[in-house]
Amino acid sequence: MGLEVDIIFKIAGVGIVVAFLHTVLDQVGKKEYAQWVTLFGFIYILFQVASIVDDLFQKIKSVFLYQ
Repeated sequence: MGLEVDIIFKIAGVGIVVAFLHTVLDQVGKKEYAQWVTLFGFIYILFQVASIVDDLFQKIKSVFLYQ
């Protein structure tokens, strides 16, 4: 149970940092950099979620294949 909560907090933390950086860069006038920061944050979270989904499928596979 602790692992799932840890991953949720990591995703939320990355989202907060990306939102903060996006806002700061947007206010300074660096909109292109703000968009890149948002894109990289999204890609990082996407890989995190992909690993979570992979773990889920491995657990489901082990349950139904009795390995």
